[in-house]
Amino acid sequence: MARKTQTPPKSFEDALSELERILSDIEAGEIGLEESLTRYERGVFLIQHCRAVLATAEKQIELLTKLPDVEGDPAAESSSPGAGA
Repeated sequence: MARKTQTPPKSFEDALSELERILSDIEAGEIGLEESLTRYERGVFLIQHCRAVLATAEKQIELLTKLPDVEGDPAAESSSPGAGA
């Protein structure tokens, strides 16, 4: 099956909604094999998209949780070199 260029959803929530619809349609068994394969391929794309969005969000959270250390967190200052050790 040739890979087609997939259009990413507008948001993470849209991707999840579309995935739920795809799953429901395939599980219902009311669509043919070719359409099932097409939707399955779209579902795989959406899962990869969601994983990438989540990975980006995780990195942002990690950066944000480190910000207080950089901006003068007393705990970070006391453990820095030359802080009265």
